[in-house]
Amino acid sequence: MTEVRRAGAVPASLWERDEEVATITRAVDTLCADRSSPGTLLEARGEAGVGKTALLAETRRIAEARGCTVWSARGGETLRSVPFNVVRQLLQPALVSMLPEEAREYLGDWYDIAGPALGIADPGERQADPRGVCDGLVAAVRRLARREWPLVLLIDDAHWADQETLRWLAALAERLDETSVLVVIARRPGDVSGDSARHLEAATAVGRPLAPLNALTPEATAGLTRATLGAHAEAAFCREVWAVTGGNPYETVELLAKVQDSELQPVEAEAAELRDLNRSARGGGLVARLEQLGVDSTRFAWAAAILGGGITVDMVARLATLDRADAARCAELLRGARILAVPDATAGQPSAGDLEFVHPLIATAVYNSIPDALRTAMHGIAAQLVTDSGLGAAAASRHLLKVHPDDDQEVVAQLREAAREHLAVGAPDAARRCLERALREPPLPESHARVLFELGCATLLTAPATTIGHLRTALAMPGLEGEQRVDAVFRLSQALLHNDQLEEAVRTVEAEAARNPDPSARLRLQAAQYMWEGIHAGETSSPHRSARLAELAATCTGRDNAERALLILRGFDAMTHGESAEEVVELCDRALVNGRLAPGLGWTDTEWGLELPMMLASSYAYADRLDRAEALFTEALRAYESAGWSGGHLSLAHAYVGLGHRRRGRLRDAEQSLRESLRIAERVGRGLPLYWSATCNLIDTLLARGHVEEARTVAEQYGFAPPYPSTIVLPDPRPVRARLLLATGRTKEGINELEAAEKAAAARGRHNPVVVPWATELARALAGEDPGRAARLATDARRQAERFGTDTAIGEALRCAAALETGQRAVRLAARLPPTWRHRPASTSTPPPAWSTASRPARRPS
Repeated sequence: MTEVRRAGAVPASLWERDEEVATITRAVDTLCADRSSPGTLLEARGEAGVGKTALLAETRRIAEARGCTVWSARGGETLRSVPFNVVRQLLQPALVSMLPEEAREYLGDWYDIAGPALGIADPGERQADPRGVCDGLVAAVRRLARREWPLVLLIDDAHWADQETLRWLAALAERLDETSVLVVIARRPGDVSGDSARHLEAATAVGRPLAPLNALTPEATAGLTRATLGAHAEAAFCREVWAVTGGNPYETVELLAKVQDSELQPVEAEAAELRDLNRSARGGGLVARLEQLGVDSTRFAWAAAILGGGITVDMVARLATLDRADAARCAELLRGARILAVPDATAGQPSAGDLEFVHPLIATAVYNSIPDALRTAMHGIAAQLVTDSGLGAAAASRHLLKVHPDDDQEVVAQLREAAREHLAVGAPDAARRCLERALREPPLPESHARVLFELGCATLLTAPATTIGHLRTALAMPGLEGEQRVDAVFRLSQALLHNDQLEEAVRTVEAEAARNPDPSARLRLQAAQYMWEGIHAGETSSPHRSARLAELAATCTGRDNAERALLILRGFDAMTHGESAEEVVELCDRALVNGRLAPGLGWTDTEWGLELPMMLASSYAYADRLDRAEALFTEALRAYESAGWSGGHLSLAHAYVGLGHRRRGRLRDAEQSLRESLRIAERVGRGLPLYWSATCNLIDTLLARGHVEEARTVAEQYGFAPPYPSTIVLPDPRPVRARLLLATGRTKEGINELEAAEKAAAARGRHNPVVVPWATELARALAGEDPGRAARLATDARRQAERFGTDTAIGEALRCAAALETGQRAVRLAARLPPTWRHRPASTSTPPPAWSTASRPARRPS
């Protein structure tokens, strides 16, 4: 048992906390010892009132005594719907204290990404990527930690932090090894669910828990009682204090304060009064005590609880309909009753107000005591006050979410505007809540479908299954016409794609194209249909798709984005089918405007998405126009980094940059890019097509480098095995996996995988011997046991390669054919290799390290 402290040794709220304080002291000392020391996260967990806040205050005292910079923040039960609320409390004061130019210079590229979430920069026009914003906030902490070292961050009531802050906290915890900062959080067990719980648990899993914060022992309670009331406090009285409070430190301190106020003597004869005194500090007793202060004081306390944070006398007076003098008098009464208090400036807790509740338990009790109808009405008034104060729709939205639906179109408009503001700073979940609430108002019939459409766009990346329902409902209602309806159909097909319902995505745009009378709209929908069919890896495809696409593309001049999209799709289709590479390049060139992606078809444009530019760049890469391919891949990487899109888009960009290096033969650079792609893909989630792109290309590159065991480890670690994704992956994963199986001695399995690749490629007409190199791989595998079949396969591969007409395809086919021959015939075949291929090491589909076709057009077959 921890030694019971003597009177005056420590503050009352820190009794029996020696072990926890020692751990905190060691963590602060470690932080101060070396600027390069790794960061640490400590977690204080316990029920309400056990002294978590006191422990954070002691952390501040210890840290400041050692010269640390200490910033703190607190979650609020009624403020959980306010995105970035807690992280703003932590970081905003330091950044606001800088000049705007200094803050921009300090945060660099992250300023425009993280600045809006922190409230120090105006948001951009497009929807911010939540993961990019989160990464920007992590980067901000890392830079501030270097500037303010040694830096300590304190977060109280983390269980009530907003979801966006908890996502940031989890991401920061992952990077603590490279961020010299001490983070100490206090939280209750439970009181959090869903994604917030997942983020909080992820953060604390990385950190170290302090010793469990338990209730005080009877001995400690007796010591605390005598330290407060005097050494003459009788043992029976002390035991009753412990029995009444259960050893809860907060309740013990409050009860002893009331004993002092009531002038109760600490003797056994008076101990029976303790239960009534304790009851007045919580629940119904607190409400009764509040009512005794008068109607005006009660209204003042209610208004303060509605506001939750930033409690000012003026704002409370307006909400409670009190004049300034009466409000000031009420504030004084509530301070005297230990219900409200003036924020402690020495505690460093950021506060935008004059007052705060003495303890969250009191704030909760007061808020819950407000009659339901009145509480709802007060939230409505508070929303109007916030709006009138010029704080914006997003700030008012937390109150509007609490208002009962009343067919109020102004509320609908405010919630839609709030959703737009939330999306612009990277808080799609907050936007979703606003739009879902707007639908319950409800909107007028003529705008109902548009609100559903906005809701579907808000949830597209975070909840595609939910998005499908919203958009289908919207499209079944009147109100979406013309271009907006086409946008909704396209978004629906994207959601279906992200939800692994690719065939349904194809049918959706196909059906809308058939019924839409507008030629330009129909062309866009047809392009979307061909795009989804083009990335489908399965065997189902509409009859004569390639022929129809070729016929349609032949009429396109590239005058608008729908025509440019069709040219790209036709070029990609021709490339995967192994048609003339020269024609592939010509089609792709026609889709560009002055050699660049047209506005609206860029990497961060949402009208078409990233699939089209990826298809374009891939077509160039496999047609041996690596100059164009690498320029596009690099442009994608820069665009996503500068826009702060650090999720799936950035993962794919790194994967395709790796593909560009791979095609050049720069295998070390390729491996580096692909590992970064896989790292980001791991954060987004396994099983997605982007995950397969990173894994497949990394294994392919490792095999080309001769790192077979490493390739096998990656395959096992990341589940590189059937079933394969429904969308196309470049290069095809079956031949890559077959090469791995063959390299590790699993010959029969490797041959079976290659024969499966043959069937899948034949079903889709994908005969490009570089994209799906099953024939050359199978020829090599069968050379010993079935030389006749191996020779036929090599001949067919050579024919397909000459049809496609690139040095890469022809060189690999000739190398395969030469490997199957002996004597002069092998020499003659080797002599026909492109000059740069004659001395390269054998490695399927890998161009030689110095090889480049930057200015050489693809060759027509001879």
